[in-house]
Amino acid sequence: QVQLVESGGGLVQAGGSLRLSCAASESILRFNTMGWYRQAPGNQRELVARLTRGGFSNYADSVRGRFTISRDNAKNTMYLQMNSLKPEDAAVYYCNAGANNYVYWGQGTQVTISS
Repeated sequence: QVQLVESGGGLVQAGGSLRLSCAASESILRFNTMGWYRQAPGNQRELVARLTRGGFSNYADSVRGRFTISRDNAKNTMYLQMNSLKPEDAAVYYCNAGANNYVYWGQGTQVTISS
């Protein structure tokens, strides 16, 4: 059973930065795609950024230019660097990975923005 564990969330002032990490229990090279999603209270879970095994990435319009998704294959870890954070970025952020028509999810990490 693959496990994904997020970390790095917390409280930050608007305009600040955070880096989220998603550590996988096995090699991330097995995943076709990995991504970050977020869910704010009362909202549906939405895609923030996604990275394919081939290195292609895409971002939600609301975060493009501020967030960067990356991975370290040797550490089996994916990252989300979040800069210029806005109050509307506050949410629980979830790590996601897909392989063999199965999708794995982490437990989420809370990001809170103070204005």
